[in-house]
Amino acid sequence: MRKLILGKTGIETPQNAFGALPVQRVDVEGAVKLIRRAYEGGMTFFDTARGYSDSELKLGLAFEGVRENVFIATKTMATTPEAFWRDLETSLTNLKTDYIDLYQFHWPKQCYRPGDGSGMYECMLQAKAQGKIRHIGLTNHILSVAHEAIDYGLYETLQFPFSYLASEKELELVGKCKEAHMGFIAMKGLAGGLITNSAAACAYISQFDNVLPIWGIQREHELDEWLSYMDNTPTMTPEMEAFIAREKQELSGDFCRGCGYCMPCPQGIVINQCARMSLMLRRAPSANSLNEATQANMERIETCLDCGQCKAKCPYGLDTPALLRKNLEDYRRVLAGEVSVNE
Repeated sequence: MRKLILGKTGIETPQNAFGALPVQRVDVEGAVKLIRRAYEGGMTFFDTARGYSDSELKLGLAFEGVRENVFIATKTMATTPEAFWRDLETSLTNLKTDYIDLYQFHWPKQCYRPGDGSGMYECMLQAKAQGKIRHIGLTNHILSVAHEAIDYGLYETLQFPFSYLASEKELELVGKCKEAHMGFIAMKGLAGGLITNSAAACAYISQFDNVLPIWGIQREHELDEWLSYMDNTPTMTPEMEAFIAREKQELSGDFCRGCGYCMPCPQGIVINQCARMSLMLRRAPSANSLNEATQANMERIETCLDCGQCKAKCPYGLDTPALLRKNLEDYRRVLAGEVSVNE
């Protein structure tokens, strides 16, 4: 596995990192074992967030005694200096450390900078001066904010969705980050579960020497797969290129990435599941997709008020109500046996 240096941070790590959002769904013992195995298998960069329930706590337990050998990135969704300091102290306590390698603003609606009146970037600078954080980053799903983060020259890393389904707009961000000597952390490298060929996903991102993908890992077999790429990294071949081209053609156009920023729905519709049900049935089928609970969730689409809240909040500009209705129609056809799906 090739190593990369994450922009101006100077952090050198294998180009195969651990996204710790999913471990909040694993019991403590299992999560600690999983994280420790990832470290022992060669992973050194681990990304979590204050908002990922107990993910930080599990990382803290896993890294007791080896803290100095890993790089920990976490995030705050705070919008006030008071909340910033509360989040930072909580993260330090949870992670059992006195410093965080990379502290990131977690999907802010604006790109914080000195003198903007929020005091937020000043908090980052103060925390860095105190030695509590070492590097400053920003995560987002909004292109305009991402471009500002690069253009201002204030941030050392940008975290943004990136996979082989990326458009020219995301590729432009990667190129701009490289020119600015800014680290690019790729979230959703599997497009929220729509990409099921991890080798293709890894091979594609490995073409970019400034991109660090954080793979969301929840199960042992998932970790085994990613660890197998540490010594035998997939590479782009003509066959792989043809496969990715077919994938991009199939998934071109409007599709829900499952980020969840449209939530909550005033009618209780689980939008980030329901708006992508058609694709999930065909690409990552699960028995849960057709059970009674899921059927009830899908039928709730009928109660949509067309209020437009979800559409306004979608960072990808999707017509979410129309997408929901389209998915409900398709789902009903599957239940009626009019359309077959993968088992």
